[in-house]
Amino acid sequence: MSTLHAPAKPSGKPGSAGAALRNQRFRRLWLGSFASNIGTWMQTVVLGSFVYKLTESTGHPSTYVGIVYFASLGPILVFGMIGGFLADRLRRGPWIMALQAEQGLFSLLLAFIIHASAKPNIWAIFACVFAVGIGNAFSGPAWGAVVPSVVGSEDLPGALSLNSAMINGSRVVGPAMAGLLYPIIGASWIFVLNAVTYAFVIAAFATVKLPVQERPVGTRSERFMGGLNYARANPLVSRCLLLMLSLSVFSLSFVGLFPSIAEKSLHLVTKSTTYGWLYATFGAGAMLGSLAIGTVFTAADKGRLVRFGLAGLGVMILAFGWLTSVTLAFPVVFVLGAFYFGSTTSIVTVMQSGLIDNVRGRIMALWMMAFGGSVALTSTFYGWLFDQLGGRFVLSLGAVSAFVLSWWSRSLRSSGSKSNAAPDQSGPALLAP
Repeated sequence: MSTLHAPAKPSGKPGSAGAALRNQRFRRLWLGSFASNIGTWMQTVVLGSFVYKLTESTGHPSTYVGIVYFASLGPILVFGMIGGFLADRLRRGPWIMALQAEQGLFSLLLAFIIHASAKPNIWAIFACVFAVGIGNAFSGPAWGAVVPSVVGSEDLPGALSLNSAMINGSRVVGPAMAGLLYPIIGASWIFVLNAVTYAFVIAAFATVKLPVQERPVGTRSERFMGGLNYARANPLVSRCLLLMLSLSVFSLSFVGLFPSIAEKSLHLVTKSTTYGWLYATFGAGAMLGSLAIGTVFTAADKGRLVRFGLAGLGVMILAFGWLTSVTLAFPVVFVLGAFYFGSTTSIVTVMQSGLIDNVRGRIMALWMMAFGGSVALTSTFYGWLFDQLGGRFVLSLGAVSAFVLSWWSRSLRSSGSKSNAAPDQSGPALLAP
C-alpha cells in the first residue's frame, strides 16, 4: 500500500490545518522548518538591501539586486530535475539534513566575506548565494515529497496550507527581526544567525521516522523523465504547472524588485526598521492568505479560489506599482500578499491532489522550477527594465498578465472534477515513470 495512505491518523476535521497540525511527525518537521525559514527571510531581506546600497554608485542597483536574486533561485532551473530525481531515489530524511548543513556552511562563508571587507566583491557574494541556492534546489523537491507521505491524502490540503503559512509566517517574523537587528549588528551577523537556524531542520529530521519510501521503477532515463511524463499524461498537473510558470514569468516581478520599489517609489531607505516592518506586513498578508485555504476555505472549490485570487492579485500589483505613500503601502502590501499566496496555495493544492507518491519529488521539482526558478530567471531582466522605465511600467505589465491568467484559469477545477481526475493509476506511465 502506498505510504501516502498509511500515516498515523490525527484527529480533527479531515483536510483542515488543525488535523494536519495534530500529526506529531508533521508538527515537528513543520516547526523545525519554520525556525529555519525565519533565518532565511532575515537573510533575504537584508541581502537585497545590502546589495542595493553596495552597487548604488554604479547607477544600476536594481539590476544587481536582480542578479543576486537569480543566484538565490536560479539553481532551481539548472538542478531542479536532478533534485527531483534524487528526492524520489534517495532516503529523503538524511538527504535533506545533508543539504541543510551545506546551506548553513555557505551562509557562514557569506557572512565572513561581508565582514572581512568594507566593500566586498559582488561576485563573491553571488557565488555564495548561488551555492546556497543549489542546496535549496536539491532539498526543496524532497521536502515537498515528505509532507504528503507524513500526513496522508485526506489531510493534504491542510498540510499544504500550513506549509505555505509557515513560509509566509517566517516572512513576518524574519523581516521584522531583520529590521530591528540590521541597523544594530550589521549584515554579516544576520547571515550568521541564518546559518544557525538550519540546525533546527536537521534536529527535526533526526528525531522523526519517515514512512517507508516507494521507489520509482523503470530505466534510469524513464525515472529521470518520470516527472515530465507524468505531467504530460495528467491534464490537471500540466495545467497547474503551466499556470504557475506563466504567473511567475509575467506577474511576479514585484517579488524580486521589492527593495527597488521601496527605494524609488516610496523613498524608503531599505536599511531601516520601517522597511523591515513593511516587508513583514507583506508576509503577514501572505501567511493569512495561504492559511485561509486550509481553514476558512477548506471545503471551497480551489479552482474558483485560483480565479478569484489571480484577479485580486492583478488589482493589488497595479496599486503597489502606483503607490507613493508609505502609510498606504502597508495595507496595500498586506492584501497583495494575501492574494499572492492564497492563489499559489490553491494551485499547488489542486496539483498535489493528482499525484502518486513515487513521482512526487520529480513533480515538486517541476513546481519549484515553475514557481521560484522562473522568477529568478526573469528577475535580472525586470531589474534592468525597472532601471530603464520605472516600477509603474513593470508592475503594470504584471497586473495585466494576472488578469489574463485569471481568465485563462477558468478551466481549472478542483480535483474532484471528473474532467480533471488523475489518469488511471494502473497505467504504465504511472507505474514506470
